[in-house]
Amino acid sequence: MTGTATLSRDAEAGTSRAAGPCFEVYDTGFEAVLGRYARLARVAETDAHEGPVYIPGEDALYFTTVPRAPALPAPGMPRAAIKRLSLDGLSLPVDPSRLSTLPVPVHMPNGMTLGHDGHLVVCEQGTRSAPARISRVDPLTGRVDTLVDNWGVLRLNSPNDVVVRRDGTIWFTDPSYGYLQGFRPEPQVGDYVYRFDPRTGRLSVVADSLDKPNGLAFSPDEQILYVTDSGANTEPGSYHVGRPHHVIAFDVIDGSHLGPGRLFAVTTPGFPDGIKVDLAKLTTRRR
Repeated sequence: MTGTATLSRDAEAGTSRAAGPCFEVYDTGFEAVLGRYARLARVAETDAHEGPVYIPGEDALYFTTVPRAPALPAPGMPRAAIKRLSLDGLSLPVDPSRLSTLPVPVHMPNGMTLGHDGHLVVCEQGTRSAPARISRVDPLTGRVDTLVDNWGVLRLNSPNDVVVRRDGTIWFTDPSYGYLQGFRPEPQVGDYVYRFDPRTGRLSVVADSLDKPNGLAFSPDEQILYVTDSGANTEPGSYHVGRPHHVIAFDVIDGSHLGPGRLFAVTTPGFPDGIKVDLAKLTTRRR
């Protein structure tokens, strides 16, 4: 499936027109990101949900699965896992035999990223009995270590997405979706964006003004942090148009805290979730 849809007057007015199975282009700058030979191709048919992480040395893609409610041991309590897809270069689709599940004790994993040490940094949303945490998973040995699971003496809500800065600090969002979806206890803290410094063990709140902070990504120079706010979605299938459905940009000050947020983009219809920055093509402008 290939192709691009050029920007129409309808798109300029905030709507888009689909042109079959293709990319929809709202800004000509995105065409530079796609390149001349962009294509859509099915890699594998599976239960992928969040947290895609590609490890070049393995030519493997790791991701978290769609939460499912098993019959045992606790009916209605959802579970998710981390899966590994062993790729075969650009040969697509990949044979199903290349898909495997990591036998690691993680609880409702969601967003993930790659740490500087080659380990997976995982957002574990937790359950009613298992704590929510940011963990480090060794994809080769299966060892799981807790990086942080509380702010002071207060438990985290349900970490959603995570990024690692070049200085090694870990930044993540912690909305209360686990509670709203019925698999986490009532929140003890707000829906915040955090910065964790593994060298000192210090966890700091860097943003407390968002409704439901979700995806996040740094600009190429790491001077801006983009955070999506999916507050319009409070329960599965819901869309409350009066609540946030936008992306906020924050200037990063001294590498450790954020300046005032400013509106960067609004998603209409729907709400934003995960977000990535193209390191080679994207430029940012401050205003």
